[in-house]
Amino acid sequence: MHDSTPDSASPAPHTPIRPIRPVHLSRAGFLRAAATAATCGGGPLLRTPAPAAAGPLHVSKVADLTGPRLTTRFRMEATDLGVPVQTPDGRLLFVFGDTFEDARSGGGWWRSPVALYGRFDGRGGPVVWTGAVGGRHARQLWPYDHDNADYSTVLPSDVITLGNTMYLHVMMNKGLGNVVRTEIWRSDDLGATWNPTGAVFAPNLHGGMFQLLTWALGNDGYVYVLSTGFQRNKPVILHRIRPDRLADPGAYEPWGRGPDGRWAWGNTPTPVLDGTFGELCLRLLDGRWILTWFNQGDYRIEGLVADHPTANLRTAHRRTLLWGTSWGNEDDTHVAQLYGGYVIPGSTPDDLHLSVSQWNTETGWPYRVMQFRVRGLAL
Repeated sequence: MHDSTPDSASPAPHTPIRPIRPVHLSRAGFLRAAATAATCGGGPLLRTPAPAAAGPLHVSKVADLTGPRLTTRFRMEATDLGVPVQTPDGRLLFVFGDTFEDARSGGGWWRSPVALYGRFDGRGGPVVWTGAVGGRHARQLWPYDHDNADYSTVLPSDVITLGNTMYLHVMMNKGLGNVVRTEIWRSDDLGATWNPTGAVFAPNLHGGMFQLLTWALGNDGYVYVLSTGFQRNKPVILHRIRPDRLADPGAYEPWGRGPDGRWAWGNTPTPVLDGTFGELCLRLLDGRWILTWFNQGDYRIEGLVADHPTANLRTAHRRTLLWGTSWGNEDDTHVAQLYGGYVIPGSTPDDLHLSVSQWNTETGWPYRVMQFRVRGLAL
């Protein structure tokens, strides 16, 4: 897949690099919505003022987490996503998407997903890498050939630890925006090896709104799942599932509004958030539910705080955390071609650390993961 006129002013998703057919969307089409929202008359990107909210919000870049010298020893100088989770033994595991050996997208030894172990003290410093899944070099979590007859690449959606088992939801993609199915894999050895659970979900399930998901375990014993499509043009729906049935596609219970106007479990899933959503991250921190996501339509990363996933998320406390901008106009709160936005374990509602991706689709670099700190979201 290629486009002779890449749009460098729009955020780039984690996507296959080499030409792949058939494709569902062109690269320009996939990115055009964000570019349109972020530009005015072909000029510089507008910095829309944040909506009024209680208390100040302090955002700062902590560090680049991947790239030359940072992840060179793992032979992964170019990568994205970095979905973090705490392992059963207390370490951190970050799961990355399309990964390459050279410092550019498409630059040799294509792998996805891959993962690194790290540590984070939660006091404002950066994540420190301590090792890679696969040994000395970061290796693909399970073997498959890219650009095979079935799919082109496997991308992580979210990962969760339940007891001594880790579960990873992934999307099999055959071309940009074309998810052929999603699956759940598990690891019972702290992320060192992964095996399929047998859980497979059709790409058109719930109108295509169960492709890209995020999940978190609540205090009531349910895992709550927010999901959307991978085309960045769909709203968000909600399900819940018992932890011991995570690998049973038929056990996911939808949340929706019935004919009488009342919301209840078991109804046809009804969107709980409207808009055009990309990557999602739902976490329960100190009794508060935090959701962060890439807002495709408005070209920014946002966050909200709710008492429960079934609360009215449309009216929940909500802030813009990072704004998209053009290259050459970046600062602590404005990032060119940003996406992702995952909560790093060790965060609190008032002191969030996020792994944020950036990809210059015109030059191929930067294509990396960064760490940002957000203080004051839940104040």
